[in-house]
Order: sequence, then structure tokens, then C-alpha cells
Amino acid sequence: MTGSGAEASAADFAGLPDLASRRLGGGVVFANDELFAEKENLIKPEQPQFSAADFGNKGKVYDGWETRRRRESGNDYAIVRLGIPGVVRGVVVDTAFFRGNFPPQISVEAVNIDGYPSGAELAAMSWEPLVQRSAAKGDAVNAYAVADPRRWTHVRLSIYPDGGVARLRVHGEPVPDPAFLTGTIDLAALENGGQVIDCSDAFYSSATNLIMPGLARSMADGWENARRRDGGLDYVTLALAGVGVVRYVDIDTSYFVGNAPGWVRLLSASLESAEIAVEGGAWSELLPRTRVQPDTQHRFAVTSEEAVTHVRLEVFPDGGLARLRVLGELTPVALARLRDRYLAICWPT
Repeated sequence: MTGSGAEASAADFAGLPDLASRRLGGGVVFANDELFAEKENLIKPEQPQFSAADFGNKGKVYDGWETRRRRESGNDYAIVRLGIPGVVRGVVVDTAFFRGNFPPQISVEAVNIDGYPSGAELAAMSWEPLVQRSAAKGDAVNAYAVADPRRWTHVRLSIYPDGGVARLRVHGEPVPDPAFLTGTIDLAALENGGQVIDCSDAFYSSATNLIMPGLARSMADGWENARRRDGGLDYVTLALAGVGVVRYVDIDTSYFVGNAPGWVRLLSASLESAEIAVEGGAWSELLPRTRVQPDTQHRFAVTSEEAVTHVRLEVFPDGGLARLRVLGELTPVALARLRDRYLAICWPT
């Protein structure tokens, strides 16, 4: 199987998580050259910045990765360890502010490796193409669709022959190793396979922030909706990593001081598909409507023994949250299904 390398709109897959992002634990583990600008800039979550007056000892300072001008044959490359391994659906090579020094062509390759190989070990491995060698534009968001259905742990950005890239985004679907999904885990966590499938409003910031790793670093690192004036409520619906039994939940309003919800409620359901979850269904109350405090980490025990697939968090009447954790255990059947899927995606026949 090979990657398509087809040019696409970033909107086609930008709603999927950026598996390479530093926010998810991604790292740039190797680059054959980074004389002008550091390789680590490639996976910074924020948008690239530019200052016309910013010069250093090696020349113009760029918020990206930039190699020296090549005087011999070959090409430059950087290797990124994905923060969450998964199936890649699209790649963005952002050359923002690189106008006379961008690479005219790029390609992206990938490997699926257990353990923690060094950069030098990775450089010597055999790589599979995700994006065939393709044209790239300067000072532009270059988006490429990927058709390969396999799971990957590392990607390699190759540039031809040299130049600068501001950001690399690797959008896809997390596929965690089921060996690490035993016992009590966060069933809603992005890194464990949880996903947001519906949200009433995300005017200020994405609901996916709720299930990101670690603690929120600011209000912008959580989910915040607009002020509601119609007497209703706001909500987020999540598909869990698999069928599981919930033991307790963490609802974190950190940094939300004057804009936290007054109350929250958590519903659960065992549903066949995301479409049913969005439209409605047989929802049960995991946590009744409960008062919450601003800028506080709350923990609530759950007494239900019912195995569920989805949860719906409601906030009254509106307001922002930093994180939602849904702690529990996957059922044995769910774990077996995840193992079968994992094997099929890693080593398809």
C-alpha cells in the first residue's frame, strides 16, 4: 500500500487530531540539518509568527525548521515521533513566511515501530510512503490527503532539495496499543481512543480540548461556548474508547473564573453508532445535575454498573470547562475487539 499524495483542502481532515502535535506528546527526534532554524518548531501547536527585524548570528530568525542551502545532491529531512500513534488521513506542510527559501517539493513517509528507537536508528529504517513526492508552495498551507489505512508511530518529512517549513500537521485517528488499556483508564481520553462526536456550541474553543492529555494551561486550552440567552443548555457528546463501566468522573473548571457553568450533568448510553448518539436515544443519568465551582477540579463517584459506549456532558446554562475525565474499565469483549482491530490495522492482510 502506498500513500496517495493527492493535494487536498486542509478542511477535509483538519477536524481530526494533529497526532504529531507537542500538545499530544509528539517530538522531532532527528533532522539531518537545522542550521538556520530548529527542527522542534515543526510541531509547535500555535500558529507560526514572524518579525521582519529578528536576525541572529546565523541570519534571519524563522519560526519553523530551516536547513542550509544545499551544494550537493540529495535532500533534507526531519523525523517526528507521533504523540499518539494512529491512522493518518491528511498532512499539512505549512510554509508560512518562507517565501524565497521554501522547498519546491516534499514527501512524507512513515513507520510503525514498537519501543523507543533513537533518531539514528530510525534514519536507517525502511520507510513507507504516505505522500508521494509532490509540489509545495511558499508561504502557504500545503495540504495532502492520505489513503493508507495502516497505523503509524513515526513520520518523516522530506524536502527537496532544502529550505524551510514552518509547521507539520499530521491529522488522523488515534489507534492506541490495547495492551495499555487494561485496568482503570480514562475512557474518554483522546490518547485512549475517545472522541468528541457532537457539540452544541464551541464559539471560543474546541470541545476536543476537554479530552486532551495533561492539565489545561489556560482558559484557551479548554472548551468554551458563547453566552446563552435562550434558556437552554450546552452539551458535548463523546464516544468512549470502547464499551466500559464508569467508576468516577473528573470535571475541571480550572481557569474558568467568571465563565464556568453553574451546574453540570453527565448522561450515558450504550449505542450502536455515533449517528444515534447525536440524534438522541436511551440516555441514563450517571451524574445528576450538580453544582460546580469556578476554577476547581471536581471528582464525582459513579455507582452505575452498566456498560456504556457514549457519554453526554451537559452544562447549565452555558460556560467553559478545562477537562473531562471518565475513569473506568473496558469490558473483556471490548478489549478483545480492540486487539483484533489493532492487529488488522498494524499488519493488514
